[in-house]
Amino acid sequence: MTTSPPPVALATGDEMPTSQFGPLTRSHIVRYAGSGGDFNPIHHDEEFARAAGMPGLFGMGLLHGGVLAQRLTAWVGLANIRSFRIRFTGQVWPGDLLSFGGRVTSVREAGGQQVADLELVVTRQTGEPAIKGSAVVQVAR
Repeated sequence: MTTSPPPVALATGDEMPTSQFGPLTRSHIVRYAGSGGDFNPIHHDEEFARAAGMPGLFGMGLLHGGVLAQRLTAWVGLANIRSFRIRFTGQVWPGDLLSFGGRVTSVREAGGQQVADLELVVTRQTGEPAIKGSAVVQVAR
């Protein structure tokens, strides 16, 4: 028998431990294409990407979106995540170093549970956001 981890103790202003991924390589992109089934040539064929008006091939949004989900799960535990939303706001390119972070914006009562609203972000080494997101997680009373 397995049990769910207890809700985490979070307060408004608490921050998710900042972590990094990269630098992003073409191998990361191609391996993700294989595992995720995204074989759009704009992500692995330099000539195709340039013909489409891009400066070169670039990473899939769900690649770094998935890393963000993993980092959130490591922080609060999968069983405590009530919702997770992301919006892609910028491209990621081979050579990019990505930083993952987040913070608690509020703690409130919802559906008989104490929950925290989180603001999440993935940024490139330039400071430009590649993903902005949010999550709602159950927290300890």
